[in-house]
Amino acid sequence: MRATPLIRSLTSGDLSVDVSLVPVSTLRPHEMTIPARRRRLGREILEDGVLRVPVLVDRQTGALLDGHHRLAALRSLGARAVPAALVNYSSPEVEVRPRRLDVPVSKGLVRVTAASGRLLPPKTTRHVLPIDLPEVDVPLRDLLSLPRERDGT
Repeated sequence: MRATPLIRSLTSGDLSVDVSLVPVSTLRPHEMTIPARRRRLGREILEDGVLRVPVLVDRQTGALLDGHHRLAALRSLGARAVPAALVNYSSPEVEVRPRRLDVPVSKGLVRVTAASGRLLPPKTTRHVLPIDLPEVDVPLRDLLSLPRERDGT
């Protein structure tokens, strides 16, 4: 996964979180989204002109851990990049918890569904970090204008 220059870096214990702009094409969701929520978020981002909170991503695989609706809203607006908080998902400091009683979750399940594209139902997982993600307030125009990658995509 290719990331552009660092926006911010945070550390808590053994966990480091680097916030960078990453191409939306490199991210691999593991959950479906709710269309009405995606549309509402898209309108809010368009009206505000900024994305305030980064999505959470496994730096090794590009698996999207949190921010599925934000990413889907940005994609619908034509964004080419998204601010992403990149973490080492193997770290014991990154936890995954179930939001739904009917779907047991694990890091392995998240990785497999992200890699396979067979998405879990919306709002199945909740990822917990020992630190809060920072607000980044990246202008939408910057997310729409990411230069094309060298391979022509």
